[in-house]
Amino acid sequence: MSKSLTRMIAGVLAVGLVTAPVAPVFADPAGAPAPKSDTAAPKAEATTSIRTNKLDPQPAVRNRLLLVKGRAEFTPLFEGLISADFRNIVGGGAKLEYHVSDMLSFGVVGVFSTAYNTALVNTIVPTLATSNPTNPREPTQDQFLQHLNTMPFHGAAYISVTPWYGKLAAFSKAFVNFDFYFQGGIALAQLQSNCDPSICNDTHPGMSLPGPPPVPADNNPNNDPPLNDGTRVGLYLGGGIHVFLQDWVALDLTVRDYAFSDNPSGADYNADLAVTQADNRFLHHIFMGVGISILLPFKAKRTR
Repeated sequence: MSKSLTRMIAGVLAVGLVTAPVAPVFADPAGAPAPKSDTAAPKAEATTSIRTNKLDPQPAVRNRLLLVKGRAEFTPLFEGLISADFRNIVGGGAKLEYHVSDMLSFGVVGVFSTAYNTALVNTIVPTLATSNPTNPREPTQDQFLQHLNTMPFHGAAYISVTPWYGKLAAFSKAFVNFDFYFQGGIALAQLQSNCDPSICNDTHPGMSLPGPPPVPADNNPNNDPPLNDGTRVGLYLGGGIHVFLQDWVALDLTVRDYAFSDNPSGADYNADLAVTQADNRFLHHIFMGVGISILLPFKAKRTR
């Protein structure tokens, strides 16, 4: 090896030894304590602030269309009884509702109705005698028909809750808004029956007639008044869906249950051989309806 190359390698090693860092000595082999530093490292300050997300106070959906909040809803509607035994009830009316918020609203609904016989009645009537049946327990055709009642008017006052809303898509082309709602409140109904006095001529159903001597009860419920007319107050439950065709008009599909005391047949239900108030029972009158909702004002607001 040449002297010049040897001198170069020696110089590089010398420079490396001079510049190499020296590890600090904390204690000598005899266990003497390490020297204290003149400057102590500052202690970390405790932090009491909690980090928050900037989105926490922001609305869940920006620029959302408020289809019902702060708006009045007027709905012409048609509905029919789907739980009828003897008389089908169909009619038209209207619903008026005010939406305090997206979820909460108050409203009233009223329907004027007409009635017609069900298939069950049309099947029973031909099997009955027209007059003076041999079996007093069996009514005549007139006795059976005139004991049935109708419902000229029914309605309710309610509170409505709308927990779900969203969009519907048809064939990936048409998109419409919708919401589901549920209602609960007080039902009101006007019932009507019309039994001719020549047929319903028992003035004391199930009771003996006063006088000397008293006349015993006839035990024939077919000539008793049906006692199934007048005003009824009960419970109301409902649920439905709005399908918004425009911001101010929607298709309204609803199922409504008007529950109150009733005896649609006007007959002796408890088999005590007399028609009395005890033959009434708490019944559910379930209607299915459709309407067109108009929302005012016509223009819906949006969130920021």
